[in-house]
Order: sequence, then C-alpha cells, then structure tokens
Amino acid sequence: MTRLVELEANGPRKLEPEDIDDEKGDVAVCQCGLSDDFPFCDGSHRRTRDEDEGTTYVYEDGERREVERVVTADETDE
Repeated sequence: MTRLVELEANGPRKLEPEDIDDEKGDVAVCQCGLSDDFPFCDGSHRRTRDEDEGTTYVYEDGERREVERVVTADETDE
C-alpha cells in the first residue's frame, strides 16, 4: 500500500507542555499524514487498516480513492 499525503509545513513543530494529553499523559505524533490535528494523532490512521498491498490511495474530503498513476513534476511524457 502506498498513500499520497500533502502536508503544509514550513519547519519543525516544537512541542509545548500544554500539548500533553491530560487524560493519557502522552503526546501521539501522526505518522500517517491524515490527522485533522496534525502533527498530532487523532486516530485517522484507523481508516487505513483495510488498504491493499500494491495499491496507492489518496484521502480527500474524508474519502479514500485508488490512484491509477502518480506523475512527478520532473517526469516527462515519453
């Protein structure tokens, strides 16, 4: 499985003491790129549990779509 994720970031995020969850006592950092509370995990990764190996997905507006082809900016038509 591959996932296309676009992030808007311009540098690292420094964690502050108020970032610690009062109930859990921890900070969970998003690794899937889908969190609405990025860079913190909000559990959005649960939507990816049934992704198939060898398939590329993109998540937009809360929906998952399969991607047929990925074209990079430096790729030319042959």
